Amino acid sequence: MIEKIKLISIGVLVLLTVIVVLQNTEQVETNVLFMSFAMPRAALLFLTFVAGYAVGVLTSGYIMRKFKRKPESTK
Repeated sequence: MIEKIKLISIGVLVLLTVIVVLQNTEQVETNVLFMSFAMPRAALLFLTFVAGYAVGVLTSGYIMRKFKRKPESTK
């Protein structure tokens, strides 16, 4: 039962991804600092997602490592 739900969920996510990509094929120009890039909007969305994910993983790793350290006991 769970495997069927996972398979359906993956199918729905793939379908939604294909729809988003097909709707966002237009070229857009993006300015980052002093550089200018032209790329499909879907690629820009993907790169933004990857950058956000990376920042989230790095931040959560830093926070988890900070809280796992036990403060030294003072006598």
